[in-house]
Amino acid sequence: MSELVPGGNTALPSGAWTFRVPGPFDVSALITDDGGKVRGDADFVFFNQPAVPGARLHGDALTLDPAALRRGATRVTLVVSPADPGAALARLPSPTLQVTDPRGRVLARFTPAPVREETVLLLAEVYRRAGAWKVRALGQGYADGLAGLARDFGVDVEEETPAGTTAVGAPGHAAAPSRGAHGPRQGAGAAPGRPARHHPSLGHPSASPASSDPDGFLALVNPARARAGSPPVALDPRLTSAAHAHAAAMAAAGQLGVEGRDGVSVFQRITAAGFTYLAVGEHLVSGPRTHAEFVEYCLGAEQPRRTLQDPAFTHAGVARAGAYWTALWASPLTAAGLDRAEAEVLELTNRERAKARLRPLAPDGPLARAARAYCVDMAARAFYSHTSPEGTQPWDRAAAAGSAKRSIGENIACGQRSPAEVVEGWMNSPGHRANILKADFTHLGVGFAGGGPSGTYWTQLFGA
Repeated sequence: MSELVPGGNTALPSGAWTFRVPGPFDVSALITDDGGKVRGDADFVFFNQPAVPGARLHGDALTLDPAALRRGATRVTLVVSPADPGAALARLPSPTLQVTDPRGRVLARFTPAPVREETVLLLAEVYRRAGAWKVRALGQGYADGLAGLARDFGVDVEEETPAGTTAVGAPGHAAAPSRGAHGPRQGAGAAPGRPARHHPSLGHPSASPASSDPDGFLALVNPARARAGSPPVALDPRLTSAAHAHAAAMAAAGQLGVEGRDGVSVFQRITAAGFTYLAVGEHLVSGPRTHAEFVEYCLGAEQPRRTLQDPAFTHAGVARAGAYWTALWASPLTAAGLDRAEAEVLELTNRERAKARLRPLAPDGPLARAARAYCVDMAARAFYSHTSPEGTQPWDRAAAAGSAKRSIGENIACGQRSPAEVVEGWMNSPGHRANILKADFTHLGVGFAGGGPSGTYWTQLFGA
């Protein structure tokens, strides 16, 4: 496995490859020849056009089959942009690219330096030289957005037009990669416009129309939340899809469980459905015959009731397969939310140090980048260890992120649902407590990621 740096490259074996970028990002790709220009609509892969010959986008992963690319294609440029159009790329964790072969074996990984004002990041390029394919790390920021980037690659982008008017584009070119579209657009002589993907998980949920809640689930749940002073939740189709998949898995196994017979956890089903979360909860239940009975059960005991009424959740999904029910509760990962959670871990850590009359730890950018990237890696590859599958240690990851600290310590945790819970757990463990209360440490980076078998992953990276 190759750990790439900007400009570095590594050869790819024959066959297809998957390029995954976990987190709150959209992945796009531009297929070109050596001249760096697309030939038409089918050379641009993005959320409105997820599949073209030789390339398919599914969630946070792009699969490339070089043998199936259009004739003359010699280069594929991989691009990331914020999944939330209102988010600044600089406020998000640094994206980590992971390249795997069809068996899931990791071929290369790359985490670029943080961007500043740029809105889009050219992450890497896959290119052919002398009949062989390689991947090169780029990490180049781009300030003009995804539409501006597409134009520079030769895509004739249609601009958004007011409702009731017609957008006109050149024949054979892609519709604008915009998330603000009102719906399908049709250009005169252009390829049919594709509806931009909307994000029901973004923003605070308002009252949902009855048609979005055919089983009356929200009508049962939201009054119970209101009685506890919690805001309403909205149904999210991705959470509903994940709930269906997990309820079916439990029914097939004939037993309740966070993990199905297929080895996939309910949390992995959520992220696979495209919902990247900051907070998550679940009800796995058997027996109720109706939605009303299911909600009554959840309200009948302290822990299930606490999950249903948790004010952190903004969205939900519920499904039943036979006697088995899955209800999922979550709030989407946002840059501001991630910053708050990580800042709270730092604050709680410094409170513990203050009790021991130790100086507070200062936040540290490189340590935070390394901590965040490691959480994402553990969630994405379903491992939990201070040593990565490739053998890297905490100090290796800190140095790779640009840290010059001479002394490094690391705490990791998984499964905890809040900053308070994770810090309390660390303080109740002698080894983790020793890191938090080590007088020599001066700086701290905090990381969080959702997904994987355990649902949540946390990292503290200390430095001096």
